[in-house]
Amino acid sequence: MYYFRASKDRGQAKHGWLESKHSFSFAHYYDPEHMGFHTLRVINDDTVAPGAGFDTHGHKNMEIISYVLEGEIEHQDSMGNRFIIPAGEVQRMSAGSGVTHSEFNHSKTQTLRFLQIWILPNTLDTKPSYEQKRIEQTGPLSALVTPNGDGGSLSIQQDASLYRLQLKQGESYTLETHKNPGYLHMIEGTSTVNHHTLQAGDALGAESETLDVLAETELTALWFDLGK
Repeated sequence: MYYFRASKDRGQAKHGWLESKHSFSFAHYYDPEHMGFHTLRVINDDTVAPGAGFDTHGHKNMEIISYVLEGEIEHQDSMGNRFIIPAGEVQRMSAGSGVTHSEFNHSKTQTLRFLQIWILPNTLDTKPSYEQKRIEQTGPLSALVTPNGDGGSLSIQQDASLYRLQLKQGESYTLETHKNPGYLHMIEGTSTVNHHTLQAGDALGAESETLDVLAETELTALWFDLGK
């Protein structure tokens, strides 16, 4: 059984300083057909104007991942962290029992674009924690976030893993779900996946099926193995 999410059908928010595309229901965008996929609750494709950003706000009991595509995030939180997250780095914040933070475009001249990802935790009210890291690609599929921080990846409070898939034109790769739900989100490029054509912003979820990915162009995608 497949769940197809077309880029063009995502929810959209335009606030002048922020343009956001919502894969799932979020804030003022609500669609009962798209409330998330298993423990994956949010994928927002956010473009932030120079110098603008999200003022201090709170989260609780959510695993929050930022994947920076362009520019730099200036992050500050109630745990005492204050960091710059440049393009190519991955940030993970476990909100746990409660945390406040702000996120701004560090540049006064360039736009910021990043994917904001929320995954439901498997344990509530844990101590909030924070990690960020640049993770180099080692082959077609590289682990970014795993339950135990395996292989130099960031860790997460859930039986779920996030990988980056990169293929050159004409290459193929088989994604095994191991009978777990899986979700493939295209960042750039075009692919054919089990007879579905996916372009940037498109996504395909699978309950337990193996996904055979053929790169029609050079591509980058995120692959979520969402556990049981």
